[in-house]
Amino acid sequence: MSSMTICARFRPLSSKERRDHGDTVCIRCIDAETFLFKDEKDEEFTFSFDKVFYEKSEQAQVYEFLAWPIVKDAVDAINGTIITYGQTGAGKTYSMEGPSILVCDEQKRGLLPRVVEGLFDCIKSSGGTMKHSIKLSMVEIYMEKVRDLFDLSKDNIQIKESKSQGILLNGVTEISVSDPAEALQSLSSGIANRAVGETQMNMASSRSHCIYIFTVHQEVKRDDRLKTGKLILVDLAGSEKVEKTGAEGKVLEEAKTINKSLSVLGNVINALTCGSPGKVNHIPFRDSKLTRILQDSLGGNSRTALLCCCSPSPSNALESLSTLRFGMRAKHIKMSPRVKCNEDKCAKKQGPASSPIKHESCDIILDKLKERFDAEDVKLLEELFTLNGILFDPCSSEELDSAFEDVTSQTIVSLQQAVEELASTVDELKRENKGLKERLAAAERCHAAGKEAGDNNTSSLVHKLPGILSSFVSWVRSLSSIKLLNCEVN
Repeated sequence: MSSMTICARFRPLSSKERRDHGDTVCIRCIDAETFLFKDEKDEEFTFSFDKVFYEKSEQAQVYEFLAWPIVKDAVDAINGTIITYGQTGAGKTYSMEGPSILVCDEQKRGLLPRVVEGLFDCIKSSGGTMKHSIKLSMVEIYMEKVRDLFDLSKDNIQIKESKSQGILLNGVTEISVSDPAEALQSLSSGIANRAVGETQMNMASSRSHCIYIFTVHQEVKRDDRLKTGKLILVDLAGSEKVEKTGAEGKVLEEAKTINKSLSVLGNVINALTCGSPGKVNHIPFRDSKLTRILQDSLGGNSRTALLCCCSPSPSNALESLSTLRFGMRAKHIKMSPRVKCNEDKCAKKQGPASSPIKHESCDIILDKLKERFDAEDVKLLEELFTLNGILFDPCSSEELDSAFEDVTSQTIVSLQQAVEELASTVDELKRENKGLKERLAAAERCHAAGKEAGDNNTSSLVHKLPGILSSFVSWVRSLSSIKLLNCEVN
């Protein structure tokens, strides 16, 4: 188990902020990890992160501390995720891309071009014992739809889940890249397709969450093993206050959707970090496309780093404080990164000879489970492990304690997902049942009203009939009198 790496970054003051408040800032540096933050009411808070980057921090410093360890792990088949988070205009996209992904000063290059270069550098330094290949995908979540930025005709990609590969984007375009220049050119074309818009806080505000996915395949030649590492970079759209951004019409609807998905992300973080010991809470990953895609990155099989981007200006103190508190909560998330190899390829190479070792490991883990659970519980867990293929990984080189943690946590996740699916099905059936009941009640009310109206009309007619007949008789008699009078006159 490992924790998320959490860093804070404060951009320089903007011209508007200097015009409104001069050079006043709401932060005071204590050291490289800790600072004091003053809110709108001049109340002070102390925050400590893995690293704090201030106004004069270089892009290279952010990359080396936050991203470089994750890049190396991805080449070694350990999944990694890097997320930029913060209010709109706080410097997320600048930290991720720099001024331009293709042409910009070396000093200003963002995380994304440095990650591309780092991946290929790691592959070159691995020597001739391994064969690597890299595939690139790029999507955005716009108005709660996943759009393929390499193929705009794919504007509603479905999110799937595989036991062996985790969360997948069904049918997403994957481009094979052989060098940094080719990768950056592809990324540049995808970035050009992103949804952006102008607000009062940002000339080119991101109107979507953008996700870059690098899949690194590693084939070990000597034993024909195939390992896969996935590196995900996430440039989140910023949270927005309408009174500050002046959003209207379409931009306002975009802001509502962005804020809603970020709110769900906050709910997921709270659920992951506020549970009681030994109790599995419901984690609302399915409440938004963003959290569903990031399910493995939040408390799953991944090394994850979060960069909290903030404004140092007192005018944005409330939003910056919210961002920093989000980062503090995320510090408590526990991750379970592990090497994953292609089981079919490994089994084909190793064959039946590996079975005794494999079963021996299974037996030892089950014995450890028996120390903690009743025999019936262990039997149930054993069946669940077998069904999910958790224990039977002949390529695993992890220590026994780590394997034990993995199988138990994976089983809990599997059970949790099953419960979520059942709960979702039950909720859907309840909604359908409620709808049917409402329709039936409406039909019954309509029938009763029609019957009552018919009965009332009949009763009224019965009561009025004598009077109607009396009036009719009087009219006939008067008509007869008139005819008789006419005859006499003639």
